[in-house]
Amino acid sequence: MSRTTLTKRGQTVIPAVLRRRYGIVEGTQLEWLDTGVGLKVIPVPGDPITALRGIGRGERLTERLLAERRRDRARE
Repeated sequence: MSRTTLTKRGQTVIPAVLRRRYGIVEGTQLEWLDTGVGLKVIPVPGDPITALRGIGRGERLTERLLAERRRDRARE
């Protein structure tokens, strides 16, 4: 766990280990989420399409789509 200090201007430093792990570089936008119990900071990808590439791998989406189409045709 890392600990940083907030400046009087509301700034803080993201530890280098975390910047490297999550690819946070100069210009990266960060999303701040208030969960009601604490805060979450999420780096916003520069290219959301590239960031999502491969996210459905292993989900057998083609088979699910074809099965859904068969069910739709059966209902017609």
